Amino acid sequence: MSSPAQRLAELFHRRWAVPILAELHRDRGAKFVTLAYRLSASQTAVRQTLDELIQRGFVRRNSGYGHPLRPEYLLTSRGDRLAPECTTLHDALKRRELCDIGFKKWSMPALFVIGDGARRFVDVGAALDASDRAVALTLKDLNEALLVRRAVVDSFPPSSAYSATKAGEALLPTLERLCA
Repeated sequence: MSSPAQRLAELFHRRWAVPILAELHRDRGAKFVTLAYRLSASQTAVRQTLDELIQRGFVRRNSGYGHPLRPEYLLTSRGDRLAPECTTLHDALKRRELCDIGFKKWSMPALFVIGDGARRFVDVGAALDASDRAVALTLKDLNEALLVRRAVVDSFPPSSAYSATKAGEALLPTLERLCA
């Protein structure tokens, strides 16, 4: 069975997965073009994300589609359980103008791992099963976004310790519910 951090990484594998689930939750379904327009995403990215969400059992095509007012895509019962937290996270990141960083593949999983007790670079990388480059870029982005704080530990050899800031801690309960 996968760890909570790995389940979160699977959810964030596609940049538009959480925003699409949030939009479907808000409107109780949506049309393809509406999703692409509201998210300002390419149609290719939205199509690939919807295909993956359908494959994973979060979204389904509306079998009754055909009327101009009916949505093309709906949440499944599995998607219904996840979507309220996706909406909460999407809104929180949007308020802070952090959607670009927050919906990158490793950003929220790394924040979760740090909030869960990982302090060192190696610990974050091991928990996420991500490359060193991906972890380094993610931690740099999170530090610049003021979601994570980096402190240099005065030891031999010198090392860095990471911790969540107040803004990062505010997102942790939602992330915990997303990977439960």
